[in-house]
Amino acid sequence: MADPNIPTKFTVALRRASKLPVWADVLLRLSLAFFLILLVIIIHWFDRAGLKDNHDGVISFLDVVYFTMISVTTTGFGDIAPVSDRSRFIEAIIVTPVRIAVIFIFVGTAYNFVIKRSWEKWRMKKIQQTLSGHIVTLGFGVSGSQAVNELIKRGTDPKDIVVIDSSEERLAEAEYLGCNILCGDGTRDEILNAVRIKQASSVIVSAGRDDSSILMVLTVRHLSPNVPISVVIRADDNELLARQAGATTVINPVSFTGLLLASSCHGEHISEYLTDLASVGGEVIIKEREVYPSEVGKSLRDLPEGIGLRIYRNGVNFGFWQPEAQKLEAGDLLVQILPTEA
Repeated sequence: MADPNIPTKFTVALRRASKLPVWADVLLRLSLAFFLILLVIIIHWFDRAGLKDNHDGVISFLDVVYFTMISVTTTGFGDIAPVSDRSRFIEAIIVTPVRIAVIFIFVGTAYNFVIKRSWEKWRMKKIQQTLSGHIVTLGFGVSGSQAVNELIKRGTDPKDIVVIDSSEERLAEAEYLGCNILCGDGTRDEILNAVRIKQASSVIVSAGRDDSSILMVLTVRHLSPNVPISVVIRADDNELLARQAGATTVINPVSFTGLLLASSCHGEHISEYLTDLASVGGEVIIKEREVYPSEVGKSLRDLPEGIGLRIYRNGVNFGFWQPEAQKLEAGDLLVQILPTEA
């Protein structure tokens, strides 16, 4: 059942990224603005009889250009003014919309290429100052988005999640959830440094392709030697490569799906329970934590709450039935099943 606190609907408009370079985009905008100004100059020239020059009474071509510029820029000194009904009608119906269009073009250009970029740089700097102990998600496809949604359901603040993807539509969805977003390539050092990868608490890699995911793992491990990295790998042959690249946890969704299918053949409720364990929306949840000081010396079977399944001691795991699990030691990591309310 979906969590009512998590937005589940998102509408994306169909669009295509512009391939124009910045200078070409600026030139195109300015060309449109000057074309509109030239159009107004031509209109004023043919309607110059309806204009009055309070200086010398003669309307020259220079006067027309001058009047057009002060009219379009809304300066309006008043030395030249429309006096005939037709001229005033032209000013109201034709020139005024052109004036508004030209203003929007110049203001929009200034916003996109100066104000917006300065604002975004300032905002990015402010966000970077607060990034510490955050979770970085490289790739916001099916697996990445599901992981982020599950993290939020488990209580992770969206502000503590950074999503990196090359798709603006996917990033818009992540931003809608409240996450920090960055459009870029997760294999680039400058992109990962921009999200302070060294201060991250963990990294999730789900690039959609095994080769891209492994390259991202290599880059992350190069920049942050100790951060835990979980990666989605779809081909069995690439699991070892991902671990050699530095991945802490390798998840193969294809293999896991096969396990669920096989389990369902031996009991119709087994796969349901495993799914319940994996999701915070179920009745029970699986948790990994360090042994509490009050639990040292006790058996894994004697936990005050939940059911202990396994301990990890010095990189080796022991099941609840093994002798090593009968006496917990400080520093042990244990995996247990708890009711979701706990």
